[in-house]
Amino acid sequence: MSSLLVTRARLLTVADGAPDLGHIDEGWMLVEDGRIAALGAGSPPAGTTADETLDVVGAFVAPGFVSSHSHLFTSGLRGLGVSETLYGWCDSMLGFTSHMSADDIYWSTLHGALDFLGNGVTTAYNFTDPLQAWESMVDGKRVGNAPLRDLEYHTRQADGCRDAGLRFVDAIGMDVTAGTDDEIFDRFAAEVAHTRSMDPSLALGASIMGQVQWSPRPEAAEFEVEAMRRFGVTNQAHFLESPEAVPLQQAKFALYRDAGALGPDMMFGHFIQTTPEIIEATAAGGASMSWQPASNGRLASGVALVPEMLELGIRVGMGLDDQACTDISDPWGNMRAGIFLQRARTKEPLSMTPETVLRLHTLGSAEILGVDDRVGSLEVGKFADFVVVDPRMPDVGPLWHPVRSYVLSMSLRNLKKVYVGGVLVSEDGVSTNPLAAEASARLHADLPPQAARFGHPR
Repeated sequence: MSSLLVTRARLLTVADGAPDLGHIDEGWMLVEDGRIAALGAGSPPAGTTADETLDVVGAFVAPGFVSSHSHLFTSGLRGLGVSETLYGWCDSMLGFTSHMSADDIYWSTLHGALDFLGNGVTTAYNFTDPLQAWESMVDGKRVGNAPLRDLEYHTRQADGCRDAGLRFVDAIGMDVTAGTDDEIFDRFAAEVAHTRSMDPSLALGASIMGQVQWSPRPEAAEFEVEAMRRFGVTNQAHFLESPEAVPLQQAKFALYRDAGALGPDMMFGHFIQTTPEIIEATAAGGASMSWQPASNGRLASGVALVPEMLELGIRVGMGLDDQACTDISDPWGNMRAGIFLQRARTKEPLSMTPETVLRLHTLGSAEILGVDDRVGSLEVGKFADFVVVDPRMPDVGPLWHPVRSYVLSMSLRNLKKVYVGGVLVSEDGVSTNPLAAEASARLHADLPPQAARFGHPR
């Protein structure tokens, strides 16, 4: 059994009920066999020993970030669709992936997962690129006759997360326009089985990539609800995101409501073009939402009414979305974007505070994913997933309000080390994973020839 003792840490535990998000000016943490065994203020109790001691000399030690909404396969497609809103951007980015092989998508996902880890994100809800290739939208819905790729196209994406060493929830599209009803469920069952065959300390669960928003089948919600019940999985739907065809989007909320989806296993991603009635029904049903402020700004989607949702008791997490639509997987930038957007919208500084966004991007995200018993905060028994963030390199000055400084003044340049299960996975932005160099080389070698063959993405 391996062990690690962290000393002289400015701890941010983000434990529920702890004052100031569990901030401790100087503390220690003991890790045994990948989990937090003990932690506290001051020096470790006499006689505390470990195989390795990490003296952080006053740096922050905080939970690894949890991204509750991510598409890791997009890591090689940054900077695209800058003049487009959601669907035009999708045509550019997903139009490119429609030509990718299972091997291509593996390396792209691995590259994206390593990018998350290098930027302090240790757990992600990962939407896989569906087996049915992308089609341009027609009146807010897909035609539904794009070719269906082999099952390996999905399983290799899950493999990429695992091989990177990222903890993940695997989100799978059901592609309900491809095949008979039995074939749809059998295909989904095989995808879920692959994920569940993996090490459960990394593959934290399977989920549905909700596709009702753009499905041409009116019973798509019933398919998803049946799969949730049959396979014991959660569901996150991209919903009410784009500023186009808003009444049509809003009308589709009734499909989920009438199918009985609005429970604690249902999440709505983005959830921007809402109405008071939609928000109230979501709160009453116990569903949650995932907020992607940086992505929503990049794609000109709008600003979700997050303070109002929180006031009604809706559980909220935060996601970094795509590398292709946030371009830098920066959780500090994402938190600040969230604060700034909400304050600009409400003209009320207390509508979104640093303490709130830090919780939402860690424990809050873990809660909506149903994995908060394992990740999201530094508490005894949870996985020892943490970041070491040095406020003196570069120096940000006195820490008058440490938690607020952590959110508002820290950045990726202050991030020195990232640990998953008490094991160093990144130091000064350099991955310790033996596949990191090959992942980078493969993207640079393989993607440009595809662009030359199929057309350069916009």
